[in-house]
Amino acid sequence: MSDLVLRAADSRELGAVLTFWATAAENASRPPDTPGALAALHLRDPDALIVAVEGDRIVGTIIAGWDGWRCHLYRLAVDPQRRRNGIGRALIEAAENRIRALGGTRIDAMVLDDNPGAHAIWAARGYHRQPDWSRWIKPL
Repeated sequence: MSDLVLRAADSRELGAVLTFWATAAENASRPPDTPGALAALHLRDPDALIVAVEGDRIVGTIIAGWDGWRCHLYRLAVDPQRRRNGIGRALIEAAENRIRALGGTRIDAMVLDDNPGAHAIWAARGYHRQPDWSRWIKPL
């Protein structure tokens, strides 16, 4: 992992991020991400999308969103060939550092209930399920 670089995604990489998510992200039950939606995120907050890069290859991502009130982490994805090598931990740490620098005091992570493999990394970083909340969504 010595060649691993964590940094904000460049706008020229957004297509590569979408391609990466098609193989590394878990969540077949929701609508696919679109170039327009990812471009809108990047335009609004260019530092929110953090990529882990080895050479010229994306091997991990996380989005550290901050709305001025709450901090949200989502789209933690690691190349299936590189899992269990510390990339996910490094991405979560980079996201937490970003949120701290913005003044955030509480973070929530969006983690799929049916992805127990992901539960372990979040628990190892001190996150826990909040049983008194559920997530309600409405597609637009």
